[in-house]
Amino acid sequence: MLTSLTINNYTLTDQLEVDFAAGMSAITGETGTGKSLVIDALGMTLGDRGDTGRIRPGETRAEVAAQFSLDGNTDALKWLTSNDYLAENDETQHECLLRRVLTKEGRSRGYINGQSATMQQLKELGEHLVDIHSQHEHQSLLRRDSHLRLLDEYGDHGQLLAELGEHYRQWYTAAQRLDQLENQSGELSARRDLLTFQVQELEQLAPQGGEVSELEKEQQLLANADAILSDCRQALTLCQGDELSGNGGTNGAAISSNLYHALQLIQGLSEKGLTNNNPTLASGVELLQSAHIQIQEAVQEIEHFTAGVEINPTRLQDVEDRLSSFYQLARKHRIEAHDLPLLHQTLATELAELSGGDNDLDQLRKQREQLSENYRSCAKKLSKARKKNAAAFAKQVNTQLANLGMAASLELALTPRQNDELHPMGMEKVELLAQTNPGHPHRPLAKIASGGELSRFSLAIQVIVAQRAQIPALVFDEVDVGIGGATAEVVGRLLRELGERGQVIAVTHLPQVASRAHQHLVATKSAKGDGTHSQLLVLEDNKRVDEIARMLGGAEITQQTLAHAKEMLAGGQSTS
Repeated sequence: MLTSLTINNYTLTDQLEVDFAAGMSAITGETGTGKSLVIDALGMTLGDRGDTGRIRPGETRAEVAAQFSLDGNTDALKWLTSNDYLAENDETQHECLLRRVLTKEGRSRGYINGQSATMQQLKELGEHLVDIHSQHEHQSLLRRDSHLRLLDEYGDHGQLLAELGEHYRQWYTAAQRLDQLENQSGELSARRDLLTFQVQELEQLAPQGGEVSELEKEQQLLANADAILSDCRQALTLCQGDELSGNGGTNGAAISSNLYHALQLIQGLSEKGLTNNNPTLASGVELLQSAHIQIQEAVQEIEHFTAGVEINPTRLQDVEDRLSSFYQLARKHRIEAHDLPLLHQTLATELAELSGGDNDLDQLRKQREQLSENYRSCAKKLSKARKKNAAAFAKQVNTQLANLGMAASLELALTPRQNDELHPMGMEKVELLAQTNPGHPHRPLAKIASGGELSRFSLAIQVIVAQRAQIPALVFDEVDVGIGGATAEVVGRLLRELGERGQVIAVTHLPQVASRAHQHLVATKSAKGDGTHSQLLVLEDNKRVDEIARMLGGAEITQQTLAHAKEMLAGGQSTS
């Protein structure tokens, strides 16, 4: 329930703080004093659109804060926990503070328990805290889309609607995907034909990773085989001389023979003892020995290389033909030749996916039909609940209409949607049909009800819906406009009955309603040096009599009026 409301610099109020009690609270006051200001400010904390024109003249910002008791409100506690505004299983948290700040520049900020919140979050939480019934709510009865909402609120169909919405979302997603694929079937077929040709062409080539580099190396070797063999033989001759010819002779120009001869000469000096204690000459011997060994190893490597070189024009032609195939196909696809293996794999994968497209379409059709069946199964449950609750709803509204002095009745017409279409709100539409003259047929409410009749229909409907609501606080903003006398007595009794089960805050101009309230607040307006100020005061017994007398008698209050007011207040407080 709402425990307190604090308003700063909002319309006519510079600073206002009011505490609300359980039961029924009535807010009264003369026209223009700001009775509905409280409702507007409360709506601000619940995420309503911020209007900078509501900021008090001369001020730069307006601020509104609403404190709520959470005792027994499991839905609000669950929402706060799931949105990280309340520690999980925190049983010590019994209150919630909603705050809204609006600046002259149009910036708006919301807070829940001191933490930043979006306007959407304020609205979502507010749905578990307060239900506001506007004085203009009867106008919504002129719109058929509101009729279905009223029935679902009365029947408490929220869970079924949520399940239906999820089934609809799944069906719609599958249906959209299927339509997209079916519309693209021609393009997909052309793409599949192209891929088939390209993949077959690549399969004929059968490119392997790294193959192009190896072929290019082999082609270079085969194309230059004559020159390579000639140069290698000449190098071996320079290293070994006549040893290549196998005649056992020695070529004086051969590197290996010259090194061997030089080594023999230096070693001879050593044998003669001429190199003793001469490390430089000893080092020279080691270097000559190392050079001789390296020359021999180099000869072995060259001989090993030349053994693998052959003059093979046939193989050369094969290598060049394959490289040519690589280069031509690469130019065709506008890529490098060494990327052909990856392209082959990519196109083959895409072709495999498209080749299974027909199967995918069949699978999607089956999936769509199954999801449609899931939707219809849930929709039938909702339709059954709506039909059952529509009769009970109409019966209770008609009882209230009789209490409100109307010889009228209400029916709810449920009609299937066109072509049995799937819709997130179910398979039927709902329209309120009214009969305001006995013997006449029921017709659409918007076509036959006058303004006064429409407001009474609205009041009867709101009271019935509110009786079934799980919201702990109900706010009625002058919903009793256009009624009086005995009917006003009934409205007051109805609102008090609602207040006995939960909190009701009613802005009213009827003394019959105000006298039924457990708590009475009056809005006043006064002129001061810096402007006009509105206040909201809680009235005690004597002051309540005076206010009810004012509402009964206007500007001139007589002793008879006071006596009538006192009697009305006593009667209102003694009955339930």
